Amino acid sequence: MPLSSGRRKSSAMTPFQLAALFLTLVAGVGWINARFLRLPSGVAMLLAGAAIPAMQPLSSRFGFDLTGLARQVDFPGTVMGSMLAFLLFAGATQVDLAEMRRRRASIWSLATLGVLVSTGLVGGGLWLAAIGLGLELPLPWALAFGALISPTDPIAVLAAVKDHSLSGIVRTVLQGEALFNDGIGIVVFTALTSLLTGAGAPNLWATAGLVVVQAAGGLGLGVAGGWLTIRLMRAVDDYVVNVTLTLALASGAYALAQALHLSGPIAAVAAGLLVGDQGAASAISATTRRYIDGFWSLLDEVLNALLFLLLGLQLLVVQFQPRHVGLWIIAIALVLAARLLVVAPWGGFFAHRLGERGATRLLVWGGLHGALSLALALTLPQGAARGLILGVTYAVVVFSLVAQGLSFPGLVKRLNRKPDHGVQP
Repeated sequence: MPLSSGRRKSSAMTPFQLAALFLTLVAGVGWINARFLRLPSGVAMLLAGAAIPAMQPLSSRFGFDLTGLARQVDFPGTVMGSMLAFLLFAGATQVDLAEMRRRRASIWSLATLGVLVSTGLVGGGLWLAAIGLGLELPLPWALAFGALISPTDPIAVLAAVKDHSLSGIVRTVLQGEALFNDGIGIVVFTALTSLLTGAGAPNLWATAGLVVVQAAGGLGLGVAGGWLTIRLMRAVDDYVVNVTLTLALASGAYALAQALHLSGPIAAVAAGLLVGDQGAASAISATTRRYIDGFWSLLDEVLNALLFLLLGLQLLVVQFQPRHVGLWIIAIALVLAARLLVVAPWGGFFAHRLGERGATRLLVWGGLHGALSLALALTLPQGAARGLILGVTYAVVVFSLVAQGLSFPGLVKRLNRKPDHGVQP
């Protein structure tokens, strides 16, 4: 787990000590949740991490600085530099590739045009709201917020749809959109931050070309790596070797894509889709398949839990001001409204043409935002509006994970109980 770039004090913990501490917390909170609370794992870890700041006064009496501990963790580097590769690969192995091919039009339109439209709507709306509330928020900062919050979070979405009786169509669209829109959102966010650093306004066509090159390059790299790995797995029926090959593929595709200035997230997703595809099952024995599935399922659960715990811990880093509460509420409403406008055409199509009951409501409420949005917000340059954007981002993320995440299973069950006739999207 990377340490922050500042000079490390003698009392700072080593990376191994930090990893040991947080894994111990994950194990302890996981046991308590499984034994007593029975909350979704991600929500339980988020609440546990958010509760840690309340222990700061007590820990200070024993000479233990929790705030300093939180600042030791480079949250953006941890998420985007390492964890994202494994979480995206693991999530992609769980997706029905054949169904994703059938829904590619909806997935790609939501992951590209949907992100761009939402960025403009949310960013412009937040800018106008800030003016109305008398808060200083330049338009480039507001648009940067729109870019970092518009992509749905693949980690949160995959966890939300994993255990619920969603139809194959809605589940696949939510999964596919979340897996692929990160690469688009990150490129748009990076282009917009050039305005904040004084590098000048990004060229629209150059930015569009960059999005295409990075996405297509990452996709091609992931497909090539996945194809090669499957060929190697066919030659050796050894589950240790084959599990290691998939681990190398996930990390290698992501790292190589980053080194080539391509989309690492899309490379990891493409590789995971190929390895998890049912067609790849013929390349390996049933025993090896069970080990691969078991390994990535376990790694996915542990890293998910660790990520949500670290997300809650960021309360010690993000500064909140009561006078910004009004903007937080407006931001939550803007994000939901933009999401509704973006998914409504496809939701209506799925409901009326394919008989998917409540498709629009499911696509809106299942479009969760999570750790990736906060990680991007923490990379914003220093400026007068940075603290405001961090607070707004954290508020939207917490609402999404807790309010939407906890109520999503109930929405699915309620819609499944409704009769086919007379249901609106």
